[in-house]
Amino acid sequence: MKLKTLILAAGKGTRMKSELPKVIHRVNGIPMIEKIITICKNIGVEENILILGHKKETILEVVGDIPYVVQEEQLGTGHAIMQASELLKDYNGDIMVLCGDTPLLKESTLKEMYKQHKDSNATTTILTAICENPFGYGRIVKSEGKVVGIVEEKEASEAVKKIREINAGVYCFKSKDLFDALSKIDNNNEKGEYYLTDVIGINVKEGKLVECYTLEENIETLGVNSKVELAMASETLRERKNTALMDAGVIFIDPRNTYIEESVEVGQDTIIYPGVILQGNTKIGSNCEIIGNTRIVDSIISNSVKIESSVIESSVVEDRVTIGPFAHLRPKAHLKEDVHVGNFVEIKKSTLEKGVKAGHLTYLGDATIGEKTNIGAGTITCNYDGKNKFKTIIGKNSFIGSDSMLVAPVEIGDNSLVGAGSVITKDVPSNALAVSRSKQVIKFDWRK
Repeated sequence: MKLKTLILAAGKGTRMKSELPKVIHRVNGIPMIEKIITICKNIGVEENILILGHKKETILEVVGDIPYVVQEEQLGTGHAIMQASELLKDYNGDIMVLCGDTPLLKESTLKEMYKQHKDSNATTTILTAICENPFGYGRIVKSEGKVVGIVEEKEASEAVKKIREINAGVYCFKSKDLFDALSKIDNNNEKGEYYLTDVIGINVKEGKLVECYTLEENIETLGVNSKVELAMASETLRERKNTALMDAGVIFIDPRNTYIEESVEVGQDTIIYPGVILQGNTKIGSNCEIIGNTRIVDSIISNSVKIESSVIESSVVEDRVTIGPFAHLRPKAHLKEDVHVGNFVEIKKSTLEKGVKAGHLTYLGDATIGEKTNIGAGTITCNYDGKNKFKTIIGKNSFIGSDSMLVAPVEIGDNSLVGAGSVITKDVPSNALAVSRSKQVIKFDWRK
């Protein structure tokens, strides 16, 4: 595919009312500009080139190493494309022009549009849509079914304003013809800008073929210019995501109240309940049950896992683990097969081996817990001395009694038992009992 893209992302986006550049605002978890770049990569584009201006450094921090040109002054879409003329002077292929604030475009749309462009051997192909209320959009003007021009809203006569076919802001051009036409446009219009749409009229006058590819869903044309439109775009992407997951075998109790971001993967026959939020690079296996108000971020959840009303961040959970309600897995928690973590248990940078149980009211930080060990309620690994973090190691088949404090660095052997209420500051060998508590004192008749 000899196709490059020019992605317009130079505008200030004043209607967004934000210190951030408009195109890096997130839609369903992904910056808009990143969403567009990903779509273009997925259809096989040879190279994506950004046209940047306002706060370009901030945008580049998000998108990384990608070719770009700079539009110092905002003098219109045609002027923006002119900035890439030097970069593309030796390129002889097709160019697709898109806007960085149109995240609802589908891969299938761009593929079919480009296919039509190639099959028809058109000089220019325009993406269009039919709108009930076309106000604000450029109108597609045709004669005998052929495109003869695009007229912007402010330049349109009353007759043109009645046209319902609108310009969606995506184009395919033959590169040489594009830059040749751009050299002939002017800014003799109400806004004093160089319109990319004027290229169409020049193409037609020169007898070159201009085609249009018409969308089936108008929502794809949505350009995000405000926080309201940002929310609308995110809602649409969530609906698409949930529908795709259901088509792949995931069960939703109420998809309208479930929030799953673009990059999340979920296996078949997993049940997702209302209020669940799945974010980032989260991967969930099959036959899981994710129940109310659970939030999972950048984590790997294996098969047949049950999670209820809990928060999981940057962690790994293996098969048949049960979590919650009200548990918190902080970054680098690793729960191996058949582990149970219950009410109000917090785990951070710790590995719980197969079959470990920590039922309630426990903090395990910087710890390794051996197979089938039972952690009693109220247990804390005291991993921080005010300056440094230290590690606790507990062997397999051990029992840590309720309300125990394990002061790291400390190691407890296999098959050992720590008595309830103990403060353990020294290593405990295997097969031992460790008890550390003050002698109970009773004062008779104390109340008198």
